[in-house]
Amino acid sequence: MFVFLFLGSLPARADVAVLLEEPYGTFGHMNPTGHAAIYFSSLCAETPTQLRPCKPGELGVVISRYHHIAGYDWIAVPLVPYLYAVGALKDVPTRATAETEAALRDSYRRAHLEAIAPDNKDGSTPDGAWTQLIGAAYDRRIFGFQIATTAQQDEAVLQRLNDRRNRSHFNLLFHNCADFARATMDFLFPGSVHRNFIADFGITTPKQVAKSVLKYSEKHESLDPTVFVIPQVPGTIPRSRRVDGVAESLVKSKKYVLPLALLHPIFAGSFLVAYVSDGRFYPPEEAPVMEEVRSAEPYQTDPQRRRLEVQADEVSAKPTLRQSSPGGGL
Repeated sequence: MFVFLFLGSLPARADVAVLLEEPYGTFGHMNPTGHAAIYFSSLCAETPTQLRPCKPGELGVVISRYHHIAGYDWIAVPLVPYLYAVGALKDVPTRATAETEAALRDSYRRAHLEAIAPDNKDGSTPDGAWTQLIGAAYDRRIFGFQIATTAQQDEAVLQRLNDRRNRSHFNLLFHNCADFARATMDFLFPGSVHRNFIADFGITTPKQVAKSVLKYSEKHESLDPTVFVIPQVPGTIPRSRRVDGVAESLVKSKKYVLPLALLHPIFAGSFLVAYVSDGRFYPPEEAPVMEEVRSAEPYQTDPQRRRLEVQADEVSAKPTLRQSSPGGGL
């Protein structure tokens, strides 16, 4: 009995990961800072705004801050739908077109997200940022920076998010998705994440959050740090681009840095110094694929899903609008 009581008092192993998501689309070209989200392996979504402990076999939840989605500050989505807009990995298509992506997203929305993204009055699919909630891996590559948590830490963050008022006060500069990730990680590991006042001018960026977590984990090896990647699903959807910080995006962009260098060469030089001195950080290209995704053999498809892909391919040559967020920014 003493042994069982002792084992029961030990903290259970769980993980939290900062997801660093590459920018895509028009907004991502203008603002290449990407998106940040938090993944918990032992917490799951009872609803998009209510968390609970995971049951055996469940793969966890992705939580992030969004703008203009039913007025909520954060929304929680199960891992597989968040990445692929389907309920199970066996249903992920082998390749994706914009039409496949839109069809899968709308099907999942109608089944699970009507409360926060309802149909239009005529029953058609609504526009809006709800597309950011599901199917992220069709639009971009995602890097994960994962460290271990205890059951007590997970319970604390569950109660914190469930009990606090979940209303949006989104601000692109000072209350964005990266700020949510920073606050969550600092709650779990005080002092683990900080703003970069040199390379990002005090704006919290997804890249800075990931960099901070990686540095913190290197100083605390007991957290068992790992880095993984979730590849962008193959297909005809344009590939995402590398994530940049604030100064880095200015230095690398000719449309910004050349006029600035001509008009204000001192400012342009200060951006370059800020980037070189404290802004260089790149996720490892050789990072292994996320274990939960790799072990379940993604990109398999059943006949019904394959028919959907073929139908989408038949119309892919026609000019259509992508039913996805043009973003990828903070």
